[in-house]
Amino acid sequence: MRLLYVFALILAVRLASVFVVKTYYVPDEYWQSLEVAHKLTFGYGYLTWEWVRGIRSYVYPLIIAAIYKVLALLQLDSAQLLVLLPRLLQATLSAYSDYRFYVWTGKRKWALFLILVPWFWFYTGSRTLANTLEASLTTIALSYFPWFGEGSAYLWPAAICCFLRPTAAVIWLPLALYHLRNSRLSAVELILKRFVVIGLLVAGVGIAIDTYWHGQLIVTPWEFLKYNVLHNIGSFYGSHPWYWYFTVGLPTVLGINTLPFIFGIMQTVRKSDRFPVSKQLLISILVTLLVLSTVEHKEFRFVSSLLPLCLYVSAEALSRWSYRASRTQLWAAALIILMGNVVPAWYLSTVHQKGPIELMPKLRDIAHDYRDEREHRANILFLMPCHSTPYYSHIHENVTMRFLTCEPNLEQRDNFKDEADRFFDAPMHWIRSHIPVHPRTALPSHVVLFDTLGERISEFLTNYKLLHSIEHAEVNKLIDSQALLDDWSATALGAKLPNLASLLQHLQSRTGNSILVYQRLQSGEENTFNRDEFQAQDIIVEPEALPSENQFN
Repeated sequence: MRLLYVFALILAVRLASVFVVKTYYVPDEYWQSLEVAHKLTFGYGYLTWEWVRGIRSYVYPLIIAAIYKVLALLQLDSAQLLVLLPRLLQATLSAYSDYRFYVWTGKRKWALFLILVPWFWFYTGSRTLANTLEASLTTIALSYFPWFGEGSAYLWPAAICCFLRPTAAVIWLPLALYHLRNSRLSAVELILKRFVVIGLLVAGVGIAIDTYWHGQLIVTPWEFLKYNVLHNIGSFYGSHPWYWYFTVGLPTVLGINTLPFIFGIMQTVRKSDRFPVSKQLLISILVTLLVLSTVEHKEFRFVSSLLPLCLYVSAEALSRWSYRASRTQLWAAALIILMGNVVPAWYLSTVHQKGPIELMPKLRDIAHDYRDEREHRANILFLMPCHSTPYYSHIHENVTMRFLTCEPNLEQRDNFKDEADRFFDAPMHWIRSHIPVHPRTALPSHVVLFDTLGERISEFLTNYKLLHSIEHAEVNKLIDSQALLDDWSATALGAKLPNLASLLQHLQSRTGNSILVYQRLQSGEENTFNRDEFQAQDIIVEPEALPSENQFN
């Protein structure tokens, strides 16, 4: 099969994912890339605490910011292109990494098939996540690794990967030792003339970029490790038992591909001399899983960079098995793998958690067109779990917006609760303390919330009318993709699940099946919301119970 046709096929699949995947996965896809780039280019946007503390590198957002700058110069900076072009860029890089995987595996048909069909890679391969970039760079570096010869080209993408995501170094430590052991060069020469030189060049450029944009001398990989590993800040956003990556995390990322991966492990262990590359990859996989398991906060995307390693092991085993398998067995295996990936890819890419993505064009129109009776522009309040939606990068209008923050306990205060927790503990109390009511135009012009919150703040919503109701998730019992995948994988593997009743009750009060957008009533409009309960009266809080300062703005 001609390489150009192979790359065209891979590119077509990755570009298709840009237009098929229309759901929300994790906040970092927007808040750690697009939002930062928007702030850099257009002067407005929101920087989360990670950027204030300097634990994130500006390298990836600057690439996106360059796209934004070109669009701005050409006066083509529509919100649609600001969202679309970075995804097309990431999809193209993912396609090139998939092509390099095909070349690395000896241009095997099984390798091409296995890199095209994984549901998780289709779901995340075009998302603007640092983890997606990490997985792509890892694959590219592995394809240049000197498995049976000599070379150091792999060190460039590997070093960039480690600078952007320091935890990636765990994958490369066993491979670097393998290189040292098998290289024709002496260990001293290889370390000093290759590892150190390339590492220092990449680190120097990265530190220079970050120092300039952060405004002070800073080494972001060190800050990343300090906060996430030494201070264990990540546990604030959730923790899992040490074995989670083995029983849930990696099996879920692989999905149905877990079966050929297990087959590959068995073949490699039994005949390790015939599978030298797979043997070394399994060592790297095991070391990575063990090290990552020591950190309390765990997510599926944190092991996405292991996907190419696992797929190589699977492809090599299946390729050897194919020589003795019948035509029927080959087609049956391929069909099972294909269907096992298509179903979750379709559902999670098009159905589950589609609300935030469908919401943003509506808010964009509001931000652009809305004017109240005093000709004030929109003033949007998000009463949702923090970072539940994209932000300025998807609206591209400099209007006032506010969301509930969820910064971790960086100052180690006793009995700490973030703003989102304080709000959901007592929504009306928070509203009375933070939202002015006189004059009525001081209220937010629009409020965005999940449907389950409506009854709890119905008193506040008497000043509003329902403008949009957007379907969010078919699954109501499990609130996000992380929880949904957790449930599927744990059930499939027979792992013992914790008692989720109290957790689900807590989470359901914060999210729901639909996202609602309310618009403030203007002079002369009759309020028909909760007419039976409130008889269309404007029930508001007495002014003396509120702070005199407008805390919303």
